[in-house]
Amino acid sequence: RTFITPFDRGDIKNLITSMDDAIDQMQQTSKAVVLFEVKEFEPTMREMGTLLVECANLIGKALPLLQAIGQNVPMITAITEEMTKLEGRVDDLHDIGLKELYLKHRNANTMDFIVGAEIYDHLEKVADRFDDVANEINSIMIEQV
Repeated sequence: RTFITPFDRGDIKNLITSMDDAIDQMQQTSKAVVLFEVKEFEPTMREMGTLLVECANLIGKALPLLQAIGQNVPMITAITEEMTKLEGRVDDLHDIGLKELYLKHRNANTMDFIVGAEIYDHLEKVADRFDDVANEINSIMIEQV
């Protein structure tokens, strides 16, 4: 028996690598939360987290569709476009959150600002890695269609 992949092995490797990078960034984020003993999250951080979960769910929906790319082009396109929009929203929330954090702590505890900024940066990087996954999926789709 022979197994023929639905698309190029190099594309599979690139997709897996981008997904691994996203997982690694999520782990780094959780390590920062533990390291800095963060017990409470700013509302903007929570909103970013919600959007990141949504990105992960979209990836979960997109991957099975790659088995029959030609039939699923509209759905895959919609999913990757939504992921890109979510990444843009996370970027906006990152900037808003940093500004709010600065205003909250500019005359108070500098360390709280530094820790909060670190968490915001980690969350934003997770969104960037998810966007990389969406870009890999788009690349595969373009080559196959």
